[in-house]
Amino acid sequence: MPITDWPEDERPREKLLRHGAAVLSEAELLAIFLRVGMKGKSAVDLARELLGRFGSLTGLFSATAREFAQVPGMGDAKYAQLQAVLELARRTLREELAAGIALSSPQAVRDYLRLWLGRLPYEVFAVLLLDAQNRLVRADELFRGTLTQTSVYPREVVKLALHHNAAGVILAHNHPSGVAEPSRADEALTQALKQALALVDVRVLDHFIVAGSHAPLSFAERGLL
Repeated sequence: MPITDWPEDERPREKLLRHGAAVLSEAELLAIFLRVGMKGKSAVDLARELLGRFGSLTGLFSATAREFAQVPGMGDAKYAQLQAVLELARRTLREELAAGIALSSPQAVRDYLRLWLGRLPYEVFAVLLLDAQNRLVRADELFRGTLTQTSVYPREVVKLALHHNAAGVILAHNHPSGVAEPSRADEALTQALKQALALVDVRVLDHFIVAGSHAPLSFAERGLL
């Protein structure tokens, strides 16, 4: 049955307008994005099929254009729209961090890093540069490696911090394996970067490990800084 034939208070768009987006299920939210279904399937049915195929919203957003297009009714246009939504969410969080105090919004930092790094199939090392008030100045991906390791050069991190006159940094890297636990190498790298940056009076405020859709692990909260 098409959504237009549903009772009005059960239609996703009407529910959102009446009660707000938070009351909708993931399938209902995705159905609003899809707008229309296919022959024999409503937009909600199609949304449930997408979530089932990719396992979760994270899996859906992480899909390649080719994987996405393998779903009947999906194609480049919908894939582009989906990626645009994801990028808008990233930029919204980045604006929040730039306008406010990063350390007073730890959840915003986590959400931003998870959206940025959590879906990547390869390992990257990134740096959030902060001003003297701990507001975000910029976020850079510095190094990209394999699934298991990446080479990080302290002098490049120091150079970047000095170039942008950063007073502090938040370090971050991802574990494509989905396991957020820090390795001995992660701990050693953190200490090496902390010592190198201290020489130019730049503080390392935290180091996060991002692993898929899980909450990023904080070195500061673990007492590893």
